[in-house]
This record gives sequence, C-alpha cells and structure tokens, in this order.
Amino acid sequence: MRTLSDILDERTGRGELYERLDGGWVRCRACAHRCLMADGARGACRVRYNRGGELYVPFGYVSGAQCDPIEKKPFFHVSPGALAYSFGMLGCNLCCDYCQNWITSQALRDPGSAVFPREATAGGLVAAALDGGAEIVVSTYNEPLITGEWAAAVFREARAAGLLTGYVSNGFATPEAWDYIGPWIDLCKIDLKTFDEDGYRRLGGGLEPVLDSIRTLFRLGIWVEVVTLLVPGFNDSDAQLRGMAEFIAGVCPDIPWHVTAFHPDYRRLDSRRTAPADLVRAAGIGRASGLRYVYAGNLPGRLGEWENTRCPGCGRLLIERRGYRIIGSALSGDGRCSSCGRAVPGRWREGTGRQP
Repeated sequence: MRTLSDILDERTGRGELYERLDGGWVRCRACAHRCLMADGARGACRVRYNRGGELYVPFGYVSGAQCDPIEKKPFFHVSPGALAYSFGMLGCNLCCDYCQNWITSQALRDPGSAVFPREATAGGLVAAALDGGAEIVVSTYNEPLITGEWAAAVFREARAAGLLTGYVSNGFATPEAWDYIGPWIDLCKIDLKTFDEDGYRRLGGGLEPVLDSIRTLFRLGIWVEVVTLLVPGFNDSDAQLRGMAEFIAGVCPDIPWHVTAFHPDYRRLDSRRTAPADLVRAAGIGRASGLRYVYAGNLPGRLGEWENTRCPGCGRLLIERRGYRIIGSALSGDGRCSSCGRAVPGRWREGTGRQP
C-alpha cells in the first residue's frame, strides 16, 4: 500500500534552492534549518529530499485552492475587499503544538492528517484565480518556504496575467530563499510567534531568522504585515508583546501588526481561548510602542476600533471592518486619507502607498 510520502514523492521536480556537496550530499537553502542530506535522506520538512545527489522538491500539486477575502490572510493594507486565490501544498519546517492548520502543515509527521494532493499546473491555478475574480494569488495553508520552486512557477504565470502575488509564511528563512522568491512576490505576511528564543526552539525553529526575514522583506520593498497568534501562557506576557512591537516599530512604524485569537487545537487542547481583553491589551501595547497600524482579529465585532484603519494624522476612520468584511472606506484610490491627504502605506488598487 502506498503511503502519503510515496504519493508526494511522485509529485516532485528538481530543486533550485540547494547546493551540491562531495559524496552525493546536498545542503538545502530553502529555510534556516539548512538541512544537510545524504543520498536518500529527507530534510526537517520531510518533503524535500536527496535522490542521487540532487534535491527533489514538491511540484505540480495542491492540497487545496480557493478564493478568500484578502483580509483573511490577513492583509489589511492590500486592495481592501479584494479576493485572493489561495493555494497550498503539504508540510512545514516547524512543528507548533498549537498549529491552527495542522492538517496540511503536519501531514507527513502526524498520522491523524488525512489530506491528499491533487494534480495541478501553474497555468491552471492562475486560470482558476482569474475565473474566480481574484486580484491576488497567495501561497498559504502550508509553509511556502519549503515549496518555493512551485510557488515561483505559479507566480511567474500570475504576474504575466497582471495579478499580485504573496506568501503567508512563518519567516524561518535563509537570505537565499528571499533572494530566490523575492523578485516574484509583492506581499508577505510573516508570523512572529514569540519573542523568546527558547519558545521558538520548542516550535522547532529560532527567533533570529524570523527577525531577519522581516528586515529583509522591508529592505527589498516587498509589502510586509506581521501577525502574532496570541496563545495564553506562551507568548502573551507584556514583556514579550512589547519586545515584538518595539522590534517591528524599529524596522518601520508603518508595518501593520495583527494580534489574533487562538483557539485550542492540535496538541494544545488544554489552553484557554484568547479573550477579547487579551487582544485589546496586546494591541494597546503595540500602539504605545510606536506602531501606527495595529489590528486585533479573529473575534469579529468584539474588538471595537481595533478592526479598523484610522489615519494616524487626523484620526479619520478610513477603513471600517467587521471580520473579513469591509463596511465602509474613506481611503482614496491612491491610498490617501480623504480628509487630510496623508498617504497610508500599503498596496492599493490605484497607485501605491508604499512603505518609505
């Protein structure tokens, strides 16, 4: 009987993000693990493997694909109300015990996952995005860093069709990975999971590569928004939240920071849900730390002003949201406040309010 690993091994192509070494060994450069693999070995992600001294990587399939509101990713400063065509594969380079999307991310680690791939082509995905009215194509659901060669193939087609492209990533990357995919992405959401190195090690990663990713994306001119899933007892102390917010503000105070609600899932079923008051406290710390655009999410209608975008200059309500739905907008087409004319950084439908 074929295993999921057998099925995925049939849906691969030769990788590009790696180096060949003596003796048939290879070193992967897709993420900060920089896995060293002998012939026949797999990386930490389980989906990139050495066959005959060449690295083989996921290609030509999806675990799921559909149109979502861009606000669901979440991107709040990108074409409000637009549809994003989301596609994903299987696997992850981290192993978070609270993963809210573990069915796809932990598919090769956990026998409880029963997701199977379906064949796809880059052109077919872009055609489906256009048919669905999407303006953006986003690699998400699993960790896109470990499936970067496939994402690049899809994004080349998407760019040719006039679509924006984006990643939803944990950011545990190498500089080489961003050099490789950077020319093909317009947007990137990075999960900043904790501001504690030991906490990141518990998740199977490390803090500094994630911080470097945020700095690098900003430097490359790729629109970046940062998300922290607030997990009670793990990353919700005032000190951690202040550390995260001050770091983001130090890169640029215009980078949006989303603090979102956790619900018990996967292997962390004994933790309590994130309460509205937790998110409001975290958002307040973000604002006090100098961030101009702080949002609280996943609890629609229970977070007051923290779902909305206001002009940091005159205070005008610019985008009113309830969950993923746009209630109203007073933002001009080129991303300016309709009252005072201040430019709001983002990627807008007409013109661009870019991060400086």
